[in-house]
Amino acid sequence: MTMTTETRKFEAEVAQVLHLVTHSLYSHKEIFLRELISNASDACDKLRFESIAQPELLAGDGELRIDVSWDPAARTVTVRDNGVGMSLDEVVANIGTIASSGTRRFLEAMSAEQKTDARLIGQFGVGFYSAFVVADRVTVLTRRAGAPAGEGVKWESDGKGEYSLEGLDLAERGTTVILHLKAGEDEFLQPWTLKSLITRYSDHVAFPIRMPLEADGKPGEEWETVNAASALWTKPKSEISDEDYQSFYKSLGHDFNDALAWTHNRVEGSQSFTTLLYIPAQPPFELMMGGRDERKGLKLYIKRVFIMDAAEELLPNYLRFVRGVVDADDLPLNVSREILQQNRQLERIKSACVKRVLDLLEKLARDEPEKFATFYKAFGNTLKEGIVEDHANRERIAKLLRFASTKGEGAAQTVSLDDYIGRMAPGQETIWYITADSHAAALGSPQLEAFKAKGIEVLLMSDRIDEWMLGSLSEYAGKKLQNVAKGELPLDEADKQRQEEASKAAEPLLHKLKELLGERVKDVRVSARLTDSPSCLALSDFEMAPHLARLLREAGHDAPESKPTLEINPRHALLQRVEAEGDESKARDLANLLLEQAEITAGAQLPDPAGFVQRMNRVLLG
Repeated sequence: MTMTTETRKFEAEVAQVLHLVTHSLYSHKEIFLRELISNASDACDKLRFESIAQPELLAGDGELRIDVSWDPAARTVTVRDNGVGMSLDEVVANIGTIASSGTRRFLEAMSAEQKTDARLIGQFGVGFYSAFVVADRVTVLTRRAGAPAGEGVKWESDGKGEYSLEGLDLAERGTTVILHLKAGEDEFLQPWTLKSLITRYSDHVAFPIRMPLEADGKPGEEWETVNAASALWTKPKSEISDEDYQSFYKSLGHDFNDALAWTHNRVEGSQSFTTLLYIPAQPPFELMMGGRDERKGLKLYIKRVFIMDAAEELLPNYLRFVRGVVDADDLPLNVSREILQQNRQLERIKSACVKRVLDLLEKLARDEPEKFATFYKAFGNTLKEGIVEDHANRERIAKLLRFASTKGEGAAQTVSLDDYIGRMAPGQETIWYITADSHAAALGSPQLEAFKAKGIEVLLMSDRIDEWMLGSLSEYAGKKLQNVAKGELPLDEADKQRQEEASKAAEPLLHKLKELLGERVKDVRVSARLTDSPSCLALSDFEMAPHLARLLREAGHDAPESKPTLEINPRHALLQRVEAEGDESKARDLANLLLEQAEITAGAQLPDPAGFVQRMNRVLLG
């Protein structure tokens, strides 16, 4: 390569990431080694995969490895791998500009005042920059596998806005990262410190991580492997400690926290494969950032050969928070994403993964309710997507759902659908629920009044996803789910008679209200739902809840327009005042306020807020 040294500026976003990383990660600065080793492991994985089709890429050096060394005199720590390496264009793309969405999403997260911590760094592909937490200069020497020696690249930067590029001859493929340590970081020049960090964070990297044997306080000529260097998931479960599982999870998921739970299984028979699946204790960061487009998927291996990092085909979308590894014995090594989408064997593996995750969640719910509560707080809404997406497992997923209830104590106290059914009164065949913008709005809805009076429990659903989910969950365990605001309430004979008598007695009032409200309503009728409030909205069985229609419009989506049906409580003083009011203008103000009150409590958007305020003022002033 005949390239002279060239200096370039970092992309502005990379400069921002560097500033954030170097100023926010000091308490977790040791993770730089985990991230650099993880990158080196990925490079070895990629070369092993590419060499299946192109064996010549290994070029007589088939023992893939990662070397970590230190130099007390030069005050450097070096991480080298003989993996796939990088070309000049790849160096610029991967280190200098990072045009991927990862960097941008990382910055969006920081501007959203999310806590910057160690678990976020690797998840966004910015782990390399953690080197600048301990180093004031970083040098990268790299050559792409298969490229001639003259196409080596040297990259160097002090992390302050610029980097240099230089072409040079490199005899060996792979990548070397040299960290020139800052003053005060001498602990990383101690071999026992480096070795303990490798054991803690990278013991189960599937390639040998070697360090020089110490001789007279300096690195010697001989090397020793300091990690287990074997795929954790291939070991018998009896030989793996909880600490081993947690250490592997942190390396796999770039998470500084422990996993909440995991399941490790080997399937033998006509199709053989191993799964090791983890439930995080906190949402993976891309999920918190609205990450349906930023899915990570599972790591896919075939006969211990790494194939792809984000095999989304191995789990349905609603389980995208799961982290882990699938190692299949029977898939072709040249598998591609297109092949995966059509592979029947993969469907069986996917079904097995779903079963294992749901088994694990059911076990947590049954045996470790506190852990399950932690899971549900983090991932309950994501799990609800499965009600719509996974018809085959709908009943199992529904069994795991939890909701606030009129018989609970606050929004944090939740019940399962089985809990609800177990408390049903004799003869009750319906699971009653209400949806609203918030827990307080659901609990305070006037549509609950008759149910409270009769002691009937109602589930309070206030998550945005609930109304959408309930379109696919019409019954559970043979019991129908019914919104208290929709349709006619089932009444016994005595209630029916009282309702008919009340409706007949209120006919003049109903007629008056219909005249006063005109085109604003579809109908006005006497309510069986109300005992204390003057009015509420009633919806047909297939009508969208007003609060959901409002949210859709606010998000720029179309929502069906429909005229409300107003239900009234003729016994309430406000209705008696309307009935007695002889001034048509005042009666119209009262009638419109009754409708607008009902719309507000249902979460609807008032069509004319200024008109509502003026009417309210006129009524208050008499």
